[in-house]
Amino acid sequence: MTDSKFQKQIVVLICGLLAFFLVLLMPQPDGMTESGQRLLAVVLLMAVWWMGEGTSITATALLPLVLFPALGILSSKAVAPNYANHLVFLFLGGFMIALAMEKWNFHKRIALWIISFIGVDLERIVLGFMVASAFLSMWISNTATTMMMLPVGMAVVRQIAVEASLNGVRNEESRKSIQESLGLVLMLGLAYSASIGGVGTLIGTAPNIVFAGFYKNLYPQNAEITFFQWMVLAVPLVCIFIPLVWIYLCRFVAPVSFKRIQFGQNEPEIIKNELEALGKMNRAEKIIAVVFASTALLWIFRQPITIGQFVIPGWSGLFARPELLHDATVAMAMGILLMLLPVNFGRGMELNGKLEFFVLDWETVQKKIPWGILLLFGGGFALAAGFGKTGLDKWIGEQLTGVNALPFWGVVLLVCLAITFLTELTSNTATTTMILPIIGATAVAASFHPLMLMIPATLSASFAFMLPVATPPNAIVYSSGWVSIPKMSRAGFVLNFIGAILVTAMVLLFVQKIFL
Repeated sequence: MTDSKFQKQIVVLICGLLAFFLVLLMPQPDGMTESGQRLLAVVLLMAVWWMGEGTSITATALLPLVLFPALGILSSKAVAPNYANHLVFLFLGGFMIALAMEKWNFHKRIALWIISFIGVDLERIVLGFMVASAFLSMWISNTATTMMMLPVGMAVVRQIAVEASLNGVRNEESRKSIQESLGLVLMLGLAYSASIGGVGTLIGTAPNIVFAGFYKNLYPQNAEITFFQWMVLAVPLVCIFIPLVWIYLCRFVAPVSFKRIQFGQNEPEIIKNELEALGKMNRAEKIIAVVFASTALLWIFRQPITIGQFVIPGWSGLFARPELLHDATVAMAMGILLMLLPVNFGRGMELNGKLEFFVLDWETVQKKIPWGILLLFGGGFALAAGFGKTGLDKWIGEQLTGVNALPFWGVVLLVCLAITFLTELTSNTATTTMILPIIGATAVAASFHPLMLMIPATLSASFAFMLPVATPPNAIVYSSGWVSIPKMSRAGFVLNFIGAILVTAMVLLFVQKIFL
């Protein structure tokens, strides 16, 4: 850790403590309960430490376990269960399936299949990488997706730059121009599609899980958000946004027009070589493919699906107490199943110089699961429980009743833009954790259903495209050397607004029909 980073952390820690004690010691605001004031102090402390990265976000997430009982907000017995919320296990089960895919390189095979199927000319090659990145990010972390796709993408760019010509000329200068232009577009396409794809499922990105847990904790009288419901809204959003980003990058961001680049109608050799290196699908990959598809189907068809007058019964109805079965039940069942299924009936299979007997092993889970993120969810859910218990959410909502003076579409768009640009500089998970209770209270105070503002806030938290610090995918492609901060900022600024407008439109058109 550098001295400057250490000094920044000390400043953030002190600022958080000052905010904490300032709120604790100030006169109690009208209408706010004593426990609400104490909770507000904790919220500000955690917000400053989370957003300023004064310490590990996981360490900050554990503060409610200490401060809630100490300040008389909630007992330890009431706080601790939030860290074992069923949505935490939904994410854990999803991670276990993703780890199995990564362990046996099945995710890479899927990506190469998609690229090979879509890509021939330059624009379609870019689209192939973007579709592959978006699809994988629905199921595995956007960071892992981008890290895997980056070296393949860079190799493809270099190969095309050598083989293609610019305005019929092939020399060192044309090679450099092609590489810089295609490299910029493809790298940005990878990062942006990974972030966009992550919103497609509840397990695709952390803010989605935070939202689902907060909504259930803050409004227990309402029905839970199911995996299928979220996909019905979010997958079409992904399917619309990805082509828009693709067209925008290829036509308006590329320094050199792709029409000036002559490239043979053959698939880049690197894609063929990568697929050949993977060889035929082994037994472990086939098992993962079946488990992966089965998991998705079980999530989708857990509850009855109504299409007009036709109802598709849910499989949970086969059980005596279907209400006890959740998406987390499916996720954990399939994650455990992967650790029970042998890859070769006792003979094992060699993988990276080691003999593996099961599709997934606990050692891999133990080492690679982001346990800190799971605890972060627990800290967020504990805050949500505190808001409901102390009435702080209602008090905040009462202070924001003036919001309904704006037209509803204006409120939604304002929320989208505010969250989008805020997450350019802060963790999207930390931002949603802090802001969703306030957003929900604001909606209720303005006589809106809380979902009408909480959903756009959640989606917008993943749509920050301007800066490398905004998301891990942005930072990863920035390291390629073909993406500069000014270029990313110019491209991302426009996409931030496109994303906000698109989310606003989707919310106004479909949220009520799907969720209410």
